[in-house]
Formats: sequence, structure tokens, C-alpha cells
Amino acid sequence: MSALMVARITVKDPEKFQDYLAKTKQIAAPYGAELQYRGKADRALNGNDDHAITIMVKFPSIEKINEWYDSDAYQPLKALRDEGADMQMTSYEALT
Repeated sequence: MSALMVARITVKDPEKFQDYLAKTKQIAAPYGAELQYRGKADRALNGNDDHAITIMVKFPSIEKINEWYDSDAYQPLKALRDEGADMQMTSYEALT
């Protein structure tokens, strides 16, 4: 069953963030990652929204998200991610 990885992002260093995105896209592709949505926040309709950008990536399963995130190839990118942006990443498994 498919699953989503949702990232809520505040960019700190645009150059490093773009480098992170490009490298992550290459690494995530073999795990079946497909970008579903990338958008800039307009306003919080309810509650607080501290992040300016949201990205949603579809994977074939929760297992594939975990394999990608825990992969040896992705580990070095975590430092680049943290230098380029403040990011909250959450995985979601479909209920149906």
C-alpha cells in the first residue's frame, strides 16, 4: 500500500538546500519515490505554521520510505539537509 513522506521546510541556505534536493531525488528514485506536490505556504488557516514550504513524496510503501531514509546513501545528506533548511519530515501510511 502506498505511503507519503511529507516535509515541512524553512530554507536557511538556498544553495545548500537545492544541492540537498538534487542529491536526495537521485537517491530516493530507486525506492520508488515520486514527487506529488511542492508548494509555498500562503497562510495558516488554523493553528501555527512555522514552515514556508511543503513537499509531499509518494513511495510504494512505508517500508520503502524507511529503507530510503535509513540507507547508507542518504546518511551523508542529513548534514547537508540540516545546513540548508529546518525541516520536519513525517511518513504517512494510507488507511485504506
